[in-house]
Amino acid sequence: FDSLCASSVNVSVCVKGQTLINSFCFVFQTTCYILVITIANIANLASTAMSITIQRDWVVVVAGQDSSKLADMNATVRIIDQLTNILAPMLVGQVMAFGSHFIGCGFISGWNLVSMCVEYALLWKVYQKTPALATKAGQKNPQQQELKDLKESSQPLMTESAANRPESPRKRGCCYQVTEPLRTLKAGWISYYNQNIFFAGMSLAFLYMTVLGFDCITTGYAYTQGLNGSVLSLLMGASAISGICGTVAFTWIRKKCGLIRTGFISGVAQLSCLMLCVVSVFSPGSPFDLTVSPFEDLYTHLVGEKALPEADHSLTGLVSGVNATATTTAASMTTSAEELPPLQSYLSVSLLFAGVIAARMGLWSFDLTVTQLIQENVMESERGVINGVQNSMNYLLDLLHFIMVILAPNPEAFGLLVIISVSFVAMGHMMYFRFAFKSLGSRLFLCCSPEQKVENVESPSSITAATV
Repeated sequence: FDSLCASSVNVSVCVKGQTLINSFCFVFQTTCYILVITIANIANLASTAMSITIQRDWVVVVAGQDSSKLADMNATVRIIDQLTNILAPMLVGQVMAFGSHFIGCGFISGWNLVSMCVEYALLWKVYQKTPALATKAGQKNPQQQELKDLKESSQPLMTESAANRPESPRKRGCCYQVTEPLRTLKAGWISYYNQNIFFAGMSLAFLYMTVLGFDCITTGYAYTQGLNGSVLSLLMGASAISGICGTVAFTWIRKKCGLIRTGFISGVAQLSCLMLCVVSVFSPGSPFDLTVSPFEDLYTHLVGEKALPEADHSLTGLVSGVNATATTTAASMTTSAEELPPLQSYLSVSLLFAGVIAARMGLWSFDLTVTQLIQENVMESERGVINGVQNSMNYLLDLLHFIMVILAPNPEAFGLLVIISVSFVAMGHMMYFRFAFKSLGSRLFLCCSPEQKVENVESPSSITAATV
């Protein structure tokens, strides 16, 4: 009896120890996941801030007042991004294919460390060669500072009572400090709204509300239509080449027709190519079916399946139930096989990807146009704020398109998502047309006439600074 009690105690101790170890492993694994996701979010935030600083601010200072040089630099940076997006997945894929995932992770980590050192060295070299980068926006030169000091010294002296009066600093409570980021956000949005290029920026943001891109959504739909990974990789390469052609065409069209007209021409080209995607929805081979509810899968996941029927405890009921279940299962499999015929035509998916690839040329050209409009028509002191708000709008519309896919995830509803995406692209280009027509008027349709530079609307902060 004593040995039995001792063995039971040992078993209980082992079980409790194993439970504690499993709990510790679960907590440690969850903590690691949270830490990795947090670090990734911080890295993404820092990358966005650095991208705004280099591509939207430094480039303008380095180019000076030369619009042609600024356009060439923007196009060159975009081509480098496109080539990097092509070569990086190919290189990492080869390393993981011939090695292992551990070797691939080590290669990516080492490459990031080496590239970070090279990147900082190049940025420091650019900073040293461009003295204007060291001058803060709104900073006065020494002569203006000396004149200001002379004016202050020539003013009459203050009375003794006024001089001896202690200044009471305005104390701000904890609530004021907590809500300061919200006030900064509000001021940024107000400044963005008061800019003359507001509709141009909103038009670019509306282009992010689309499923017509080479992301996980489009590739997932392509797999359901019978395309394999090899074909998709070739299509992605063709899309990148089309984007590079768009960046090259941007510089040529801007020299011939002007910057604002380049955006108008690029928008018309993109929208015309996307009409192929709309045609693909109604072409042979398309799974588009409005009779299938796009919310059926969502309702199933939220509500759940029906309750299972109660089992029959008798032997006869069990045998008959098994036979009935087998018959029902076979009948349902036959019915489902009859309801899901094999893919008969690749015409629909071919038109879809042809439109997406061709539209990349107009998309990247339009993106460069709006980027340069913001660079040229926003004051240097507000350039970072305006570009930050612009990126926020882009991410917001991108988030909405993912929510749209969550609500309608089945392939039968993808055609509806395509139509909604093209509608948002059309609304975005209508906003840009409003901006372009307001800036040029009827001269928008005259490609050879010179453009008048867009006058910037002063923000409340700049007006206050001028009056002071």
